[in-house]
Amino acid sequence: MGGSGRKTLVCLLFMLVHLHGASSQEAGPAGQRKPLFERLRRLEEQFRRFQEVTLTHLQAIANNYNVSYNIDARFQSLEEDSQARALAVNRSQTIAQEELAHLKTWVRKSRRRGQKIDRRLQALDLILGAQSRQQVEEREAQKAQQEAMDSLARDMQAMQETLASLTHHIHSQGARLAVLEGRLQMDSCGTAAPALAPTLPPTRPVRPGPGSLQLQRARQVLGASTLQGHSEDTSSLPQRLPAPSIYASLTPRENPPQLAQPPQSLGHVCNVGPVFIFPNASTQNVISFRPSFLTALRALSFCSWVRTAAGHLGTLLSYATPENDNKLVLHGRGSLVPGAIHFVIGDPAFRELPLQPLLDGQWHHICVVWASPTGRFRLHVDRKLAAAGSGFRMGYEIPPGGSLVVGQEQDRVGGGFDGTEAFVGSVAGLAMWDRALVPGEVADLFAGREFPTGAILTLANATWAGGFVQRASCTCLEPCP
Repeated sequence: MGGSGRKTLVCLLFMLVHLHGASSQEAGPAGQRKPLFERLRRLEEQFRRFQEVTLTHLQAIANNYNVSYNIDARFQSLEEDSQARALAVNRSQTIAQEELAHLKTWVRKSRRRGQKIDRRLQALDLILGAQSRQQVEEREAQKAQQEAMDSLARDMQAMQETLASLTHHIHSQGARLAVLEGRLQMDSCGTAAPALAPTLPPTRPVRPGPGSLQLQRARQVLGASTLQGHSEDTSSLPQRLPAPSIYASLTPRENPPQLAQPPQSLGHVCNVGPVFIFPNASTQNVISFRPSFLTALRALSFCSWVRTAAGHLGTLLSYATPENDNKLVLHGRGSLVPGAIHFVIGDPAFRELPLQPLLDGQWHHICVVWASPTGRFRLHVDRKLAAAGSGFRMGYEIPPGGSLVVGQEQDRVGGGFDGTEAFVGSVAGLAMWDRALVPGEVADLFAGREFPTGAILTLANATWAGGFVQRASCTCLEPCP
């Protein structure tokens, strides 16, 4: 474009020079110059116009050239912009996909959390329902117990009235007997009339009437219910009337049946079953129970007679499952406060219980009680409440099918024992229930009055005793080694 413009400009200049030379050669007379000048003037004007048009054309060509150059630069910049925008779009898509993936993950987690919350709410509903039913049952039991006490009071009143009537009858019979004995003496001396000859059969000891025996049985039942921890007030019941002297003179005194009383000392604890002795801290000293729990536990009671020979208690009980080797543990170790023991349900949750009285080397009775619906737990030492609390593993369930051992703490199912956690001492009367024993049942168990029903495990269920564990059969605990 630029070369063709230059050629056109050169041709125009050449034509102008040629026309100027021709005009100067043709100059003639003065009369011919005027038309020639006019023509030259027109030619100059035409040339100026042509020059302006040419310049305009050349400027347009130059502008077009600049525009075409600018267009290439613009196209190149536009291409770079498009590439940058494409990269930005790709990055935005990548970021959006990552955020979308995070959002999907969060939604899944939220759904799982919502399902867990729903399950917990259902469990709480079940617990609340069970608690309400339990409260209704307790109220009904209290009402029935009160009715039974009222009926017992009425029966005792009737029996006391019968006893009063029988006492009066015994008095009258005693008076008649005295009169007859006097007459017999007179007859033997020959001073009595024949009409007054004795006609009575030989005297025999008179036994207490049925009313008296019924009264004794009623009092025994009342005394047993009082010893079992019932809190009802019996001060309003009629008291036992003393027997008259004539009754004592006519009947031989019999020892009435006695209720089983709490032992005055622990040396009188008898008939608790076999005694297992752990003589040292060997990791082989262990008692195993197989199978352990057949069903899941939502409550439990663990009771046993214990005598320790070490400065700490060691492990009394350990229950492990594949998912948690500390599902249920009662253990102490040298690093704990002397006499302290950890009550673990579903590690890492635990409560520290004080058992310092057990370090005196004597026999003691302990009971650990826990209920899942309320999370309440209690520790009884020699039937006395030593510790209590609530909110511990509320709503938790101990699964069945694990490994249950006595004397060692499991770090894996059935093994992983540590000598520093071993129990050294003796155990007897060990038993477990899948319910929470009431304080009255704990007192009965300590006193040897009655063994609570529904035990799921005792030492009789032990399937294996390893290491140096010894089994002794002792009538009473105190003489046992």
